[in-house]
Amino acid sequence: MTRLPADLVATLAAVVDEGSLEAASHRLHITASAVSQRLRALEQAVGRVLLVRSKPVRPTDAALPILRYARQLALLEHDALDGLGIGVGGAEGADAAAAAATRVSVPLAVNADSLATWFLAPLARAARRHPVVFDLHRDDQDFTAGLLESGTVMGAVTSRADAVAGCRASPLGVLRYEAVATPEVMATWFAGGVDPAALAAAPLIDFDRRDDLQTRWLRAQGADPAAPPRHRVPASHDFAAAVEAGLGWALLPRLQSAAALASGALVPLGGAPVDVALYWQQWNLRSPLLDAVADEIIAEGRRVLEG
Repeated sequence: MTRLPADLVATLAAVVDEGSLEAASHRLHITASAVSQRLRALEQAVGRVLLVRSKPVRPTDAALPILRYARQLALLEHDALDGLGIGVGGAEGADAAAAAATRVSVPLAVNADSLATWFLAPLARAARRHPVVFDLHRDDQDFTAGLLESGTVMGAVTSRADAVAGCRASPLGVLRYEAVATPEVMATWFAGGVDPAALAAAPLIDFDRRDDLQTRWLRAQGADPAAPPRHRVPASHDFAAAVEAGLGWALLPRLQSAAALASGALVPLGGAPVDVALYWQQWNLRSPLLDAVADEIIAEGRRVLEG
């Protein structure tokens, strides 16, 4: 029976995480040649090519279940050591420096607007209480579940309600988006009202080509979503800044736009808000550390998001 030695699968994960054999060698404190030998041995053991030697390197489809296994092993090792009272918590001085290098890395996926508004606070609390570092992957909420399926991340904020295979799902709440613009944009483009004719001419802002929030809102207003000129600003903070700068109108999360609306820097266009239901999904692996992180995230989501 083919076996997957722990040192070999950990090496594969390190190379994928770091992006190159050389960077992984520094993390593992071995030579790049030794990293290459381990990868070759693992590929020979499974009879599959596991890496695309690009810059950065990319895992092949065959590597994905091994990466998932590697991350599960690291998590279980941490939990076992912590259960024995020999984890990294409480170390001091030189021991603390050594312990810092052994903190378990927890890769998570999150949508940009959650990352910009509420997601970092629970991670900061978890990092203060547990020996963990976070490797965040940002993607649209409609696509983060795919990172769970591939084994790239251990948990994800997603719009998918049904649990990914091998995972469990918990509702977080609703991220509510409202159409907003500056008073100047309103005066320039909507002096006669926010109607389909005005919406066809007024410039809007999309996050990227996969962002359909503005399109959904336009359709609800009876406007042609193909008509208006579209800017694209693919970073959540910069997206909000572009709206406040008057580049165009857009839908912003209420969590992000509340202060500007209160000050008058932004005004609502009206129309029904667009609600995006969010869920937390994580591996169905009983881990005290992963569960503690999830508890912080779920509690924060349910506190700040719409019910």
